[in-house]
Amino acid sequence: PVVMGIALIAFAVWLIAGYGMSFAVNIGVSVLVVSCPCALGLATPVALMVGTGKAAENGILVKSGEALQKLASVDTVLLDKTGTLTANKPKITKTVVFSGDENELIAVAASAERQSSHPLAKPIIALAEERKLALENVENYKAIQGQGLTATLGGEEVAVGNLRLIKGVLSLDEETLRTAEKAAEENPTVLFVACGGKLKGYFVVEDTVTEQAKKAVNEFKAMKMKVVMLTGDNELAAKKVADELGIDYKAGVLPQDKYSEVVRYTESGRKTLMVGDGVNDAPALTAAYVGMAIGAGTDIAIESADAVLIKNDLRDAVGAVKLGKAVMRNIKENLFWAFFYNAVLIPLACGVLYIPFGVLMNPMYGSAAMSLSSVSVVLNALRLNLVKLGNNKTENKKSEVRVMKENKTRKIDHIIIISMLSVINLVFVLFLISEVSKLCGNFLQIPKGYIYSSYARE
Repeated sequence: PVVMGIALIAFAVWLIAGYGMSFAVNIGVSVLVVSCPCALGLATPVALMVGTGKAAENGILVKSGEALQKLASVDTVLLDKTGTLTANKPKITKTVVFSGDENELIAVAASAERQSSHPLAKPIIALAEERKLALENVENYKAIQGQGLTATLGGEEVAVGNLRLIKGVLSLDEETLRTAEKAAEENPTVLFVACGGKLKGYFVVEDTVTEQAKKAVNEFKAMKMKVVMLTGDNELAAKKVADELGIDYKAGVLPQDKYSEVVRYTESGRKTLMVGDGVNDAPALTAAYVGMAIGAGTDIAIESADAVLIKNDLRDAVGAVKLGKAVMRNIKENLFWAFFYNAVLIPLACGVLYIPFGVLMNPMYGSAAMSLSSVSVVLNALRLNLVKLGNNKTENKKSEVRVMKENKTRKIDHIIIISMLSVINLVFVLFLISEVSKLCGNFLQIPKGYIYSSYARE
């Protein structure tokens, strides 16, 4: 509507000024042709399309363009511990039996954990399989988020989980309670096993922080972001990991508490990126400014997130943030070029140089300039393919060489295309300057009307 209004005004002004109908119509048509709503319309969606393609190429599934744009303004990163910062391969380092024998303790726990999807269930089941223990089916299985599980095994109530769960299902004598509390305080992660109203024993489970997580956290901190770990594990386990990474943490966080923490940061003006992989992370992923799930996580976590790290590498989260910033920068560049183009060429098409210099824009060249503007925006967006995300390197040397060659070829292609576009635009500008110079003082001998058409006043 604005361009149409300008075209009508220019048409009316030149017609009223007595320059004739054909002259005024030429002015109006030139304004309509040279204006470039296409470039303005393409500036954002093309950059987002290239950006999401680049993300997918690097194992980052971004579900919407909005999420990619939001990543550019993230300033706080909230991380789950198990499966996000750690290798998600916990190992049993100690087994303590209070009643019965060790195999019985393992069999009871493994029978109950068979229906669980929690990472801590895997080492118990693996230990039972290693010892070839017979496992039984349980009934009335119930997972209690942030605590553990309860079930019925052979008519007896079974509970496997942390001390909070055991205190809720058993009335422990002072000595047993003291022993259990001491075990929970001295070990990072302890899984207690209760059966038939008695505490049968516990497992000490440990997981290690991945090298990828260490590098990712360091990069987040280098980007001046606040990094916080939210975990349902006890204080000792949380502190050990947080100290190793040099980040803030909050321990003993239940799913609803994670959600509340995300909301608290959001209400304080923080733009949060929540990264998690479990069922208990889903509410927090939904509440975060941007939610990001680990690809190996649960279906509900993946469904709740705005982006998914297919390769299960936290460094890809850093790459996603870098890409988001590059996309927003590219969008601003596209918008600037589109506005600058219109701001320069629309007045020219209106005939502002005709009275002082006798220069008018030929609609044919105006249409060519409009096309070049759209092509410029598209090719500028394609430069996003050159962004280095700094993600993981392939372990296979042959694949690494092949990928490097493909990237090099792609970069050369883009550089050639962008160079050709730059030359075309430069030639167009030089022709414009040459014609104006000729009309002003014959500085350059280029035939009149080569770029512009001059209309004599009747």
